[in-house]
Amino acid sequence: MKNADLHVFNRLFVFGLIAFVSLGCMKQDAQSPPNILFIMSDDHTAQAWGTYGSVLDSVVHAPHIAQLHEEGIQLMNAFATNSICAPSRAAILTGQYSHKNGVYTLVDTLDPALPTLPEMLRQAGYQTGLVGKWHLKSRPAGFDYYNVLPGQGRYFDPVLRDSSNWPEGRSYEGFSADVIAEQSLQWLRQREEDTPFMLMTHFKATHEPFNYPPRFDTLYQDVTMPEPSHLYNYYPEQSTRTFEGQVLEILGGRFEQNPGRYSAESFSLDGLDRRQARSKIYQKFVKDFLRSGAAIDQNIGRLLEYLDRQGLAENTMVIYTSDQGYFMGEHGLFDKRIMYEQSARMPVVIRWPGQVPAGATNRDLILNTDFAPTLLDVAGLPVPPSMQGRSFRAILSGQTPDDWREAFYYRYWMHQQHRPAHMGIRTERYKLIWFYGQPLRDVYGEPPTKPTWEFYDLERDPKEINNAYDDSRYREVIQRMKRQLLEHKDSLNDNDTGYPVMQPLLWDS
Repeated sequence: MKNADLHVFNRLFVFGLIAFVSLGCMKQDAQSPPNILFIMSDDHTAQAWGTYGSVLDSVVHAPHIAQLHEEGIQLMNAFATNSICAPSRAAILTGQYSHKNGVYTLVDTLDPALPTLPEMLRQAGYQTGLVGKWHLKSRPAGFDYYNVLPGQGRYFDPVLRDSSNWPEGRSYEGFSADVIAEQSLQWLRQREEDTPFMLMTHFKATHEPFNYPPRFDTLYQDVTMPEPSHLYNYYPEQSTRTFEGQVLEILGGRFEQNPGRYSAESFSLDGLDRRQARSKIYQKFVKDFLRSGAAIDQNIGRLLEYLDRQGLAENTMVIYTSDQGYFMGEHGLFDKRIMYEQSARMPVVIRWPGQVPAGATNRDLILNTDFAPTLLDVAGLPVPPSMQGRSFRAILSGQTPDDWREAFYYRYWMHQQHRPAHMGIRTERYKLIWFYGQPLRDVYGEPPTKPTWEFYDLERDPKEINNAYDDSRYREVIQRMKRQLLEHKDSLNDNDTGYPVMQPLLWDS
């Protein structure tokens, strides 16, 4: 089917949902489709939640995230298919990989004509709202109401834009997480009470520069943050990875050059040796990050309290997640993008009383492209063929389908020399990454890098310290995974036909 024909088909599919099920006149009772509260933050990685077995678990202050875990299910192996903000958000909305929805990088725009989760729910009778970070440039489509940050937005006195004041927007006094939560509550208070809703509340926190409200100034003040075992894993002396990455020293330089932006009066590394400097950078970074996360957690509590007070909790699915992970000093790094576990993993907790067992965990491989199909399924709607993800609703109740995925494909399109463009495949035990290093979707204007491979045995080396690509013991496994990588790439129609430079590289390196 040609792209134009497929586009028309998908649009007709959306409108056909009305014929499949009509929700507009249904009352909110135990038999109604559930409300959906989809809360997402930016970069709020699993290590900072206090529930994922991180070295930071003992110090993290996040009681409401812990509450959601106690009352719902935590997904241990959910992953972004392209671990960077805008592409991950587009994947969640469309159920598609970057090469299908057209949002490859931070500079791409989501086509408002694409069929999306909110549009499908709205056409079927749901009220749909979006408050907070959008980051996809176009006006949000498919929402009855939106009030979103322009671009990345700012932490203090943020500007938000709705349909009445686009594109100028208006300024709201206060810290962004507080403002976003309050505007979300305002929409909930004004909604039609007899109609199911989906509200997407998207916090700017914990994105760099990791700002936080003054009320958390003293949180962690007298605490020495525990360090990951590979904090002092220096490249290339003590690292077998094939690129430098976004090392903590880059962040330290930013702290020194612009301390006010990073919630500090001053910051200096003068007189410190290499190890001391990295330690000082890490301590400030992690404390600020967790303080920013504490503001998210507090506002999650406000939203949960509203659901309880209004008698909505029993028929509302609450999802809290992050658009991707983030390095918290592991490998000596910060930021995300790379297909290592800390970066690609999306922490996810879901509470749905009567449908999801309390205090449960699940280790199945779940992707950001699965959210849209799952929420359509939860609402009683069919999943359109344009979506590449799959509903994991059955998994939430402990019934993993026999044919559930055993591997997944990942691709990061942006390229810099210290963090090259790459693709890879991960199974339950193994991970193979090909850093092909070509600036196909040029954002930074940097030259290509020499293609390299990395391979990790996640059972023997869960921290991904030892690149075992040249280890003869894994020769057959690696060859099998190379074939799997190509098969997944082909099955997803990620064919690189528009990039002639890629053809001789597959797999000459």
